[in-house]
Amino acid sequence: MRSVLKILFMGTPALACASLQALLDAPQFEVVGVVTQPDRPKGRDLKLLPSPVKDLAVRRGLPVFQPQKSRDEQFIESIRQLGPDLIAVAAFGQLLPPVLLELPPFGCLNVHTSLLPKYRGAAPIQWAILNDELATGVTIMKMDAGLDTGPILAQRTTPILAEDSAETLHDRLAQLGARLLVETIPAYVSGAAVPTSQPEQGVSHARKIVKEDGLIDWELPARQIWNRVRGLVPWPGAFTYLPSPGPGLLKIWSSEVADQSAPPGEITVANKAGIIVGCGRQALRILSLQREGARRLTPEQFLAGCPLRLGQNLGRRG
Repeated sequence: MRSVLKILFMGTPALACASLQALLDAPQFEVVGVVTQPDRPKGRDLKLLPSPVKDLAVRRGLPVFQPQKSRDEQFIESIRQLGPDLIAVAAFGQLLPPVLLELPPFGCLNVHTSLLPKYRGAAPIQWAILNDELATGVTIMKMDAGLDTGPILAQRTTPILAEDSAETLHDRLAQLGARLLVETIPAYVSGAAVPTSQPEQGVSHARKIVKEDGLIDWELPARQIWNRVRGLVPWPGAFTYLPSPGPGLLKIWSSEVADQSAPPGEITVANKAGIIVGCGRQALRILSLQREGARRLTPEQFLAGCPLRLGQNLGRRG
């Protein structure tokens, strides 16, 4: 490998910051520029805010590029002028055109937070939990024109623990992927790590999460609802509706399966130890919850201001 490898980094959310930081910390790499999505309106006042990756890049004094489309000719020419040896990508948010994939001598490597070919797509972390997987991991692949279809260079596995949420798993995978990227690049450039085509069997897709995915169907088994609660932290969160009168959205932040039986949605216990709600199989004990517009509370705190009666049903509006 060359003494110092010139890297262009492409990424947008907090997940990608770990990989960028790892590249910046490694003396064998020189990050010559950062590409991220344009600033987006956020918050109630819709103020334009930079991505987490842009924030980090600006703090480190790196050139930042924010093309609306990665196929923009002026943008591609700017990257050509930088002359990167390799492009490293982590959660950038756009498919890259062939001209960009082929621009650097060593191509483009991507950090993907699943064990490909499982969970290609936008939300592999959430879907691994929603589908009750016991383990997941990260993959470093050489990118091609498809969506997460490129050949694999390295993978690393991590268990999905009972106490994990999408948030904790996200943070662990971000660090795992960053370390694996820094380890893999030298082996790949030297020829010690050879890309291997993804197997045709075991392909699955992790579509983008939408707000409606958070709505709890109490007819489902308790374990499936428990996975929904932890798999959708912090957004959109698993939610249901308080019983009438005055129904309102109720977000559930943490829970556990209770070995009880009750009609789906029916409240059977409501005390400081938890609020137990019947499910299609077994029941769910709610351990942390939040009314719309209020703060997150324990069951004891919640019940002090919003008493619930046994036999009431969650999920029914009006």
